[in-house]
Amino acid sequence: MGFIFFSRTRSILLVFLLSCFSFTSTEAYDALDPNGNITIKWDIMSWTPDGYVAVVTMYNFQQYRHIQAPGWTLGWTWAKKEVIWSMVGSQTTEQGDCSKYKGNIPHCCKKDPTVVDLLPGTPYNQQIANCCKGGVINSWAQDPGNAASSFQVSVGAAGTTNKTVKVPKNFTLRAPGPGYTCGPAKIVKPSRFVTADQRRVTQALMTWNITCTYSQFLSQKTPTCCVSLSSFYNDTIVNCPTCTCGCQNNITQPGSCVEASSPYLQSAIASHSSKNSYTPLVQCTSHMCPIRVHWHVKLNYKDYWRVKISITNFNYRQNYTQWNLVVQHPNLDNLTKIFSFNYKSLMPYASINDTAMLWGVKFYNDLLMQAGPLGNVQSEFLFRKDKDTFTFDKGWAFPRRIYFNGDNCVMPPPDAYPWLPNASPRPVISLLCLIMPFLASLAFMLGNTW
Repeated sequence: MGFIFFSRTRSILLVFLLSCFSFTSTEAYDALDPNGNITIKWDIMSWTPDGYVAVVTMYNFQQYRHIQAPGWTLGWTWAKKEVIWSMVGSQTTEQGDCSKYKGNIPHCCKKDPTVVDLLPGTPYNQQIANCCKGGVINSWAQDPGNAASSFQVSVGAAGTTNKTVKVPKNFTLRAPGPGYTCGPAKIVKPSRFVTADQRRVTQALMTWNITCTYSQFLSQKTPTCCVSLSSFYNDTIVNCPTCTCGCQNNITQPGSCVEASSPYLQSAIASHSSKNSYTPLVQCTSHMCPIRVHWHVKLNYKDYWRVKISITNFNYRQNYTQWNLVVQHPNLDNLTKIFSFNYKSLMPYASINDTAMLWGVKFYNDLLMQAGPLGNVQSEFLFRKDKDTFTFDKGWAFPRRIYFNGDNCVMPPPDAYPWLPNASPRPVISLLCLIMPFLASLAFMLGNTW
């Protein structure tokens, strides 16, 4: 009896102790953009002798997450034996087996077609509105005019009425890799369209919606960015945690990173490009992240304080076009001036203004170059002090969280933050965690006694 009690108690205490010092989240919900998603709208515009013509539009309702080059890939499974006769503004990656057709050959006969956007420069007679951007869709808050992508598809061997047409199944969206999970297509109220002169309204014959949500944990196995910290009141520079995005491993994975001073740098970039254009080739660092965001508390005035923020690209494989940064800090409601970045306040909690979205000025610093001398952008913020909340103590001046291009960046542990000179850097641990070793010893003695 005593052994059973001791074993159970030890197991419970071990689990609790681990929970005090570590926590891993796997949820896909984004607290800073709770309503963000990509909505795919499938509008049937007209019937044909054996099917219909539809316009498919993807709306990026995410505030700060966009789809970068090489762009989106959309797939689904037909409910019956449908074929695609033709497409405008996009194309399927494979035609499939169309051998049973004589004369006119369909554009695609696959049961599960995969569709990609056409590239810029496509002839006008193959375009429709919002197409041909190479699959790139910008975020809703940063560039709402380019936050949608459309194509037209003519479907055959399908139903020709609202009652006989069947909704496709198993929608998938890659942007360009995994990360999005799409729900089932739902028939909704037909879309309405206003003519150019604003005097007439038309509507689709039938409409269904598909909602796709993003999870960073499905998108990549490791983080993509990290945060480092420094301040004027402490000489300590808190670097990104070691092995944040991976570790240097030249034994089993040679070429996983490249030294900036290596004479073989250009050949390594060319070799890596021929293997896989999606995998980053990063500069060798302790953290091994493609992107590092540095937050420096720069100056302290009587009524204001100043922060400098720098974004450094360690990826030799990619220029980040239309990059953006999301910062959460309690003093953002008193942001007075921001230099050389665009700014938009995000208020995911309605009345709390503690989240800001930042991005580059067009033709100036909206392009974050690949690793090298030009691979960084920077700006400064000027905050007005709120006498009720402002302090440099206990890391208050540092951000609560930072996102780069929609991905949550890894922060240093709180006990490593630069402390004020008159404070000692001591990790803060809950009282319950401190008394757990005592309880464990007590349980051990009781187990031996019983």
